[in-house]
Amino acid sequence: MKVLFIGNSFTARNDVPGLVAAMAGARGARLEHALVAAGGASLRAHWNKGDAVAAMRRMRPDRVVLQEQSTLPVKNPRRMHENIRLFVPEIEAVGAKPVLYLTWARRTAPEAQAAITDAYTAIARELSCIVAPVGVAWERFLGTHDRPVLHDRDGSHPTLAGSYLAACVFFTVLFGESPVGLPAAGAAMTATDARAIQRAAWAVTRRAR
Repeated sequence: MKVLFIGNSFTARNDVPGLVAAMAGARGARLEHALVAAGGASLRAHWNKGDAVAAMRRMRPDRVVLQEQSTLPVKNPRRMHENIRLFVPEIEAVGAKPVLYLTWARRTAPEAQAAITDAYTAIARELSCIVAPVGVAWERFLGTHDRPVLHDRDGSHPTLAGSYLAACVFFTVLFGESPVGLPAAGAAMTATDARAIQRAAWAVTRRAR
């Protein structure tokens, strides 16, 4: 499977595409991936620059993951929807399917998750996009676990555990399999923490499929 990821540091931090590829490899599958990312970038910034569309046309991927700037779904969902509407026809023109990276709320504003989730799911219904409900999985995990910590010290970006949870969601969305039993992300993550994260991802993503 070939997947192009378009986003910013929420995708690039801890190499989420690489984590997903490692998970696929552990199950005997192969994920060819590419990333177009810039710190803090919105989808409109990527659209205006043109590199993301050029990468799509060059790569001809099976899936294109769109990750919007993290606070835009709360501050201006209409603008977010406009940005996604720009990309979807281009994605479909190269024979790919769009996947929306539903992100998480800041640590200090967990109540924002409902607005983020609503913004992504509304435009997904309109345009028949696949949703990777990462933020919903984060919300579920944070509701029942204190450890491992998902937010980095800035309260916004992911720790390795947070990125691993995102990768587990993407693995299920892309390959249709449970992530339970996959290897942990290196020696820094215990098998117990990895299993708790995998189960949270599967519980949410299984219902979303």
